[in-house]
Amino acid sequence: MIAVPGWAWAAAAGAIGCLLAIDLLATRRPPGFSRSAALTAGWVAAGAGFGIVIVATLGGNAGQQYFAAYLTEEALSVDNLFVFAMLFQAFAVPAACERRVLFAGVIGALALRGGFIAAGATMLDHLSWASYAFGALLLVAALRMARGGTDSAPSGALVRGLRRVVPVSADYDGMRFVTRREGRLVATPLLIVLVAVNITDLIFAVDSIPASFGITTNVFIVFTANAFAVLGLRSLYFVLAGALRRFSYLRQGMTVLLGFIGGKMIVAPVLHIPTAASLGVIVAIIAGAAAASLLRSSRQTPPVAPAVRPGAPGAPPVRADARRSSA
Repeated sequence: MIAVPGWAWAAAAGAIGCLLAIDLLATRRPPGFSRSAALTAGWVAAGAGFGIVIVATLGGNAGQQYFAAYLTEEALSVDNLFVFAMLFQAFAVPAACERRVLFAGVIGALALRGGFIAAGATMLDHLSWASYAFGALLLVAALRMARGGTDSAPSGALVRGLRRVVPVSADYDGMRFVTRREGRLVATPLLIVLVAVNITDLIFAVDSIPASFGITTNVFIVFTANAFAVLGLRSLYFVLAGALRRFSYLRQGMTVLLGFIGGKMIVAPVLHIPTAASLGVIVAIIAGAAAASLLRSSRQTPPVAPAVRPGAPGAPPVRADARRSSA
């Protein structure tokens, strides 16, 4: 078991807080594609840099566990973006408000996932069958994903229930989550969207967090891998929002990934798979799904016909009135 000192938790919390503040300052105005791409690269660099720090302080095995969990969470988090895009479209969220919802959603996701991770670690410590239960949960998730199931329906039911309890205004009020109508405070549709985003992320975490525990049972590594994957989700959304449909084999890749980790958890008592081997398999699955998606997208893109100079062989004939007008 890898021992993690208290100062490491404090340093990680401080680093995450500083990065959140920097991200908030960097996105005070709506980011374009190039700026979002630069921010995404920065978040990936921060996640990789933190992994290097883990290697230097906790050892190579801990570093391998972190990178395997980080890549798994990052890949599974991309699937969230499909649902976020559908939620924003369903609620007709103004483009300027999307970044505010995603930023608040990231903070909520960190808190909710932290509680989820603590509960999962407690189960693994005190219940001998918890590992089998988590493995079976991942296999069920893989089967559901292979059949094309979606996780967005439960969030829709909960949001409809929230509307019955909390008064909601009919329209948006800038970027406010709460506004005043006829002398009383009411929620705006933006708050409903935020609740839907957080509920959706928590539902996805039911699959992704057990996947991290399938790689390592170290709570510090599981939490930090989740944190850095979630932190970059906001900028990644603006990078991929217009190109999500090109990742046609993402769901198949995630199905194989969840199936592999679920099977690994179930057979762990009788067959130990080294962390380095797990990391290699995870990288291969993600890279294979991305490469297959890009290859299919390039084949489906219609070729652009080259421009033909008027009068050249194969060019359409020039009409007589066109020749007169040009003269």
